[in-house]
Amino acid sequence: MKLATFLPPGASTAVAGEVRGDEVIAFAGGESVADRLASEDRSPATGTAYPLVEVTLQAPVPAPRCIFGIGLNYAAHAAETGGEVPEAPIVFMKLPSSVVAPGGPIVCPPVVRRLDYEGELGVVIGAGGRIGGYTVGNDVSARDLQRREKQWTRAKGFDTSCPYGPWITTADEVPDPENLRLRTWVNGELRQDTSTSDLIFGPQTLVDFIAETCTLVPGDLILTGTPSGVGAAMDPRVFLQSGDVIRIEIESLGSIEHAVA
Repeated sequence: MKLATFLPPGASTAVAGEVRGDEVIAFAGGESVADRLASEDRSPATGTAYPLVEVTLQAPVPAPRCIFGIGLNYAAHAAETGGEVPEAPIVFMKLPSSVVAPGGPIVCPPVVRRLDYEGELGVVIGAGGRIGGYTVGNDVSARDLQRREKQWTRAKGFDTSCPYGPWITTADEVPDPENLRLRTWVNGELRQDTSTSDLIFGPQTLVDFIAETCTLVPGDLILTGTPSGVGAAMDPRVFLQSGDVIRIEIESLGSIEHAVA
C-alpha cells in the first residue's frame, strides 16, 4: 500500500489516502498516514477518489516527531569524502520544521553559501517500533556550516532541508530494501546512480541501533545516508544555486522533484 497526504483540487486542508495506480483515494474515516502506520491496517481506502495529477502531494507525515539522519553510510560515499568506514552508525537529528513537501521548495538560509543535495532511502517507523514503510528523501546539507561546526544541527536541520515522499510504500511491498536502485539528477544531469546494496548499515540495523536509546513511534523518519556523487565531492565542487531542480528516484518507491528557491 502507498500511503499519501495530499490536497484535493481546490482544497485548503490536506487529507490522507492510498495511491492506487493513477488515482489517490481518501481514507473514509479521516485517518492520517501516521494512524495507518500505527494500526497496521492495510484495508483499501474507500473514500473519494481523485486523479493523482490533480492533487498536490504533501509530506506523507507532515511533521514527524523525530527525524534521524545517518552519516557516511555508503561505502563509496565514505571513500569519495576521504572518511573512514564507521564502526557504528553515525546518527544526527533533523528538526520537524525541516520537512517540506516532495515538490519543495528548498529555501537556502542567507548564511549558507555551499548548499548540497543527498538523495536517500527513507525508513518510516510503524507499529511497535518496527519498520512500517519506505520513502524517498533529500538530506539537504549546508557544507560550509557542516565543515566548521562540530554539531550538524544547523547544517542539516534548517527549515525546508528535508523534502520527502511522494508517499510511503508499506514494508510488505518492499521485500528487499537493500537492493534498490537510487538515482539523483540536478537540472537533468545524473549525479548519483547506485544501489542500496552499498549501504554499510542496512535499515533494520539502523532501527535496532537507534532503538537502543530512543523509543521509536509511528511516523518517525530515518534517512539512511547518501551514496557517492554529492556536489561537495565533485572536482571542481559544484553546489546548488537558486533555481536548480533536484530529482531523486528510488526503484519501486517513486520520485520527488523540487527546486531551490
